[in-house]
Amino acid sequence: MRNIRITVQYEGTRYKGWQRQVSTEQTIQGKLESVLSRQFERKIEIDGSGRTDGGVHARGQVANFRLKEEETELFHQNMEELTALLNGYLPEDIAVLGAELASDRFHSRLNAVSKTYKYRIWNSPVPNVFDRKYVWQVKEPLDVQAMERAAGYLLGEHDFAAFCGNPRMKKSTVRKIHEIRIEKNGPEIDLIYTGNGFLQNMVRIISGTLVETGLKERRPEEIEEILESKDRKKAGAKAPAQGLILWEVKYD
Repeated sequence: MRNIRITVQYEGTRYKGWQRQVSTEQTIQGKLESVLSRQFERKIEIDGSGRTDGGVHARGQVANFRLKEEETELFHQNMEELTALLNGYLPEDIAVLGAELASDRFHSRLNAVSKTYKYRIWNSPVPNVFDRKYVWQVKEPLDVQAMERAAGYLLGEHDFAAFCGNPRMKKSTVRKIHEIRIEKNGPEIDLIYTGNGFLQNMVRIISGTLVETGLKERRPEEIEEILESKDRKKAGAKAPAQGLILWEVKYD
């Protein structure tokens, strides 16, 4: 068997998230598996680096799947041909950016060493018509310096239970955030997070909490108290899905 690694981008507006679901065909994983299974005339399952929520986008999702040796002859063992083959059958809002042979032991989720997410905010009372599907419009002015101070408390390794959207989470909620950058370019404010992994809804809940801080609805120092509480109710509201992009996944 050959282990194939692909990098995928998608516009997640009309999808119910990455993970395949029995109740709907509108998932990214489901669409990819459907195309692969149809082309190779057998059931093929694909593993992603992580699950994105419904409505969330990706610029650099990484996934892997296995093909039999003889199946690689369909595209003459040429990864550019495989990329073209998949893109020829995928819907226009999902694209494979590239494919490559990976080691037999490679697993897109288990081997990931860091992930970067970007959350886009449009901080203006005037809507951004052309990017409305990809930003969260916050009409009142945000105090970026207060948001940066609040973000500082989140750096490093912490128990992020208060920022987890799954109240029945049984596995460890400890994660490490390496960096949070806040970049302002005119009305757009981007929150860029890099860490060793993120819990369900974690980036969206942190983003919502930072926005509340920027609106002076809470003090930056409260972040420390929220972390210590491990109580989801203490953190802010979950930011809307459309502003979030899985930007990059890195491996050793």
